[in-house]
Amino acid sequence: MPHTLHEADPRWVGLKEAADRIRLQARAVAADNERDRRLTPELIDALRDSGLMRCGAPETLGAAQAPPALSLECAETIARGDAATGWCVSIALTSSLLAARLPEKGAAETLGDPRAIAAGVWAPRAKARPVDGGVVVSGRWSFCSGITHADHFFGGCVLDDGSGDKDGAPTLRAVGIPTAQLRIVDTWHTSGLRATGSHDAVAEDVFVPAHRVLALDGGPLIDAPLYRFPIYGYFALSIAAAALGNARGAIDDLMDLAGHKVATGSRRSLAEKPATQAAVGQAEAALRAARAFFYSAIDDAWQAACTGETVTLGLRTGLRLAAAHAARTSAEVVRAMYDLGGGSAIYDSSPLQRRFRDATTATAHLQVSPATWETTGRILLGVPTRVAQL
Repeated sequence: MPHTLHEADPRWVGLKEAADRIRLQARAVAADNERDRRLTPELIDALRDSGLMRCGAPETLGAAQAPPALSLECAETIARGDAATGWCVSIALTSSLLAARLPEKGAAETLGDPRAIAAGVWAPRAKARPVDGGVVVSGRWSFCSGITHADHFFGGCVLDDGSGDKDGAPTLRAVGIPTAQLRIVDTWHTSGLRATGSHDAVAEDVFVPAHRVLALDGGPLIDAPLYRFPIYGYFALSIAAAALGNARGAIDDLMDLAGHKVATGSRRSLAEKPATQAAVGQAEAALRAARAFFYSAIDDAWQAACTGETVTLGLRTGLRLAAAHAARTSAEVVRAMYDLGGGSAIYDSSPLQRRFRDATTATAHLQVSPATWETTGRILLGVPTRVAQL
């Protein structure tokens, strides 16, 4: 079913309306967000109240359990106002998916509160040592987007039970830890996406009860289409959704500028110049095409998840291709709008400058990096490829 039909379900009424309201709020405070390197308290309150930050959690917790296309479209909408805010929504909603992989008690503790926000880094950057009733975790995770406003953090770990690797591979787990039990290290001094507050988080011998330990590569404990949808593909798509919204916002910003900017020595506004018109037309076509592929790939995989069929390797490959293509095309669109802005775009006060820095920072994420082309290309060519996290 097309993702546009999801809006009719009463469980999801209001999510898109909330996203559009927050888009305007995020746009208005984008400069404040960037200056403080975190989202404003008022914006966080609005996000908590909207339910968007945990809309991937099970409906048994009172959450929306919304389809991927709807959740991602909401993140995209908010990123149109401010890329960093949309990025934080993407990270929170993907983290909320993990509630379906936790025992009931763990899900309730981490995401049972209607205003709960979770962050996460699934890469196994810590060690978890089994003890009676759970594990003791120590390690340091980088790129913890949203950690400054999250209540819980899901961190990837290597389970160190003294038995060594199984079949040559370590045993991987993720643990849900209250952020109050972590030490946050102020490391996020970057060119772009500054307001995501993606600092390092450190766990020092933190006890995590067994009901907050989960296996990312194991099956979810709830059988529903959302949790049959490929979780790693969803993660890549969430990065791309923020990039798509940022690109749309860059076109918005350029259009605002083009109507009144007149270059020195010229009598025509930027909008009246043929070169501007051609560049905007090409950017619009590129962005619409990337977005169409993005949601088409999601709908194809969602159809399989809804019918109970296996989401095949081909469908999973499509998700990763669509995510990488959307993120990288979005960056090209933003660059084109930044170039059109000329001297006006180089100042810190220009939203196009912030869009440009945010776009290039987003493409550095591993999930949408150029390495994706090699992995997907190997699969398309029939070359043996490790696909566990595709």
